[in-house]
Amino acid sequence: MEQLDRGYPVDQIAANLGKSVLAVKRQIARLRRRVRTGRIAPSPLPIEAAAAELRVYLAGFDVFRVDAKEHGEYLKQLCRQRGLVGVYPLDGDVPSSLHRQDAARWIYAANIELIRSADIVMANLDDFRGSGEPDSGTAFEVGYAAALGKPVWAYRSNEGTLAQRVEAAATGSNGAYCAGGYLIEDFGLSVNLMLACSAQLVVGGPGACLDAIRSEVDQVTPRVGASGLAKR
Repeated sequence: MEQLDRGYPVDQIAANLGKSVLAVKRQIARLRRRVRTGRIAPSPLPIEAAAAELRVYLAGFDVFRVDAKEHGEYLKQLCRQRGLVGVYPLDGDVPSSLHRQDAARWIYAANIELIRSADIVMANLDDFRGSGEPDSGTAFEVGYAAALGKPVWAYRSNEGTLAQRVEAAATGSNGAYCAGGYLIEDFGLSVNLMLACSAQLVVGGPGACLDAIRSEVDQVTPRVGASGLAKR
């Protein structure tokens, strides 16, 4: 059946198997009868397998790392190991002719399109440039994905709550306040409630989050062949 899927003619299949053309034709007829009666299912064609693979948008402040592109390839490899396709904000090349603000708008539009094309968004919500708060661009992407009705997963390296991580400078009747004079929300959550309630949070790194995604997907839809997934 694999050779049929590849489009080999009957005489070539017969030669490859060391059988007569008549014997191969009879075997093909039997296979087709079994497929029609539902006793076996043919392997998906390459284009079918590719279309069935779930795309994961890899959101996070990792794009600001010194090794940002290399880290993106690492994240995409983690996806491939789990039968998923990772798409990274730096996958496209910004046209060199654009001025800075035009380049910013180009990046925005490109990332919006990647999110729209993805089946799932996975976000790095670790603290960024300050205690207690993740990257604002990543927070926007999480909200945009949630508005589109896409499943959002996120990961943090520890499970400490906001109240535990943000230093309190004063205490009032409503709770603790930071040095800037703003209330430190205390719902027992590790990030702002608008993020915590819109994403499934995993404690650990990207690999642990992808494992959780893979596990949930497998509970809903079985794998199709060795290289693809059936979408919901």
